[in-house]
Amino acid sequence: MSSVIAVTGASGRVGGRVARRLAEQGVKTRLLGRDPARLPELPGAVKAAPAAYGDGEAMRRALDGADTLFLVSAHEGPGRIQDHRTAVDAALAAGVGRIVYLSFLGAAPQATFTFARDHWHTERYIEARDVAHTFLRDSWYLAGFAAMTGEDGVLRGPAGGGRVAAVAHEDVADVAAAVLLGGADHDGAVHDVTGEEALTLAEVAQELSRAAGRPVRYVPETPAEAYASRARYGAEHWEVTGWVTSYEAIAAGEMSTVSDTVRRLAGHAPMTLRAYLAAHPRSYAHLR
Repeated sequence: MSSVIAVTGASGRVGGRVARRLAEQGVKTRLLGRDPARLPELPGAVKAAPAAYGDGEAMRRALDGADTLFLVSAHEGPGRIQDHRTAVDAALAAGVGRIVYLSFLGAAPQATFTFARDHWHTERYIEARDVAHTFLRDSWYLAGFAAMTGEDGVLRGPAGGGRVAAVAHEDVADVAAAVLLGGADHDGAVHDVTGEEALTLAEVAQELSRAAGRPVRYVPETPAEAYASRARYGAEHWEVTGWVTSYEAIAAGEMSTVSDTVRRLAGHAPMTLRAYLAAHPRSYAHLR
């Protein structure tokens, strides 16, 4: 293939795997990341100079000559929507003709999870531009369950008895690679990318207990209790609100969607939580 696909976040768990999948298919890629030293060495890949999303000129130079952009969303922050807009404008100025954006499940202007609102605004901005596009709305990551569980073996939050069909980074990357390779077949599509099991956090705790060989339990909190228990981190209010509302979105039923996207586009079943923990023992080392 003579076209060039630019991959942002190429040193991360999604972008890195996408880059490797494309290289395996002989695709020329432009790899972007905050630290070029961490970018993978792959055949047909060119490492771009560091370019923050909010630096339009640097992004334009980094994307010059690319035909397609895989845009991994920026880290959460008050300026994330504007950073995304600047990156999109830079891509168009560089001649990019197609954008595949990694969004979030249930992206909507009034989504319970406040960070999901950023994704909705970004989707609408891309949609309003004269560019082919595809949105991949992934669910919670399976990796997050252990990461959000304390060393005391407690997973706490205001999720009630709601369910979440979390998905592995690997499965999201495989779907993204398939969409990027599929070209115009996915133009205008919105794909929900989830696991095939929707679990309560109590069920998640049971799986963590099984893997860690020690009791892990889920403790439901009220929203007020959740804000109070996270105050010790000293994070800014917008960040704590994002943490708390991610659980509230589960309680509201906004994360229970189960899709067949991984199986249909990546050609294999999505990883279960049990399989993920077996493959990634370091993810819950603090619980053992």
